[in-house]
Amino acid sequence: MRLVTSFLLLTLPPLWAQATDEKDTVATVQKVFDGMAARDAEAIRATMLSDARLYAVREDGTTVASSVDDFISRIGTIKGDLLERFTSKPTVSLRGRMAQVWGEYEFLHDGKFSHCGVDSVSLFRRTEGWKIAAVAYTTETTNCTPK
Repeated sequence: MRLVTSFLLLTLPPLWAQATDEKDTVATVQKVFDGMAARDAEAIRATMLSDARLYAVREDGTTVASSVDDFISRIGTIKGDLLERFTSKPTVSLRGRMAQVWGEYEFLHDGKFSHCGVDSVSLFRRTEGWKIAAVAYTTETTNCTPK
């Protein structure tokens, strides 16, 4: 019985920490989605490293890279309501101070479907919490799974 208790005491804290980190990484990505909806540049900027980069892959295969400031400016020019959300629970991979959040999303503009795709977000754990280092995403209008 002591062996089982010792085993549980040694293995449960790391599992609990990983579950917390998984929730925190997804929450960081959700803060970006919320910041986009609110057009809150500071909320978006607070989730990212200052030199974070965003990469889009369009349906025609073209790619676009942008800085955080470029991304925020582009979001600010879109008129109407924005909503980006995961269409299912994203996958989180963790290793120490690094994490990857990968999930399918849909983007709504004024309540109507605009596009979908996959968000792949790389994060690093800093003293102030998880920060986004890079976002790579696809933009698609077909083969989408609405929420």
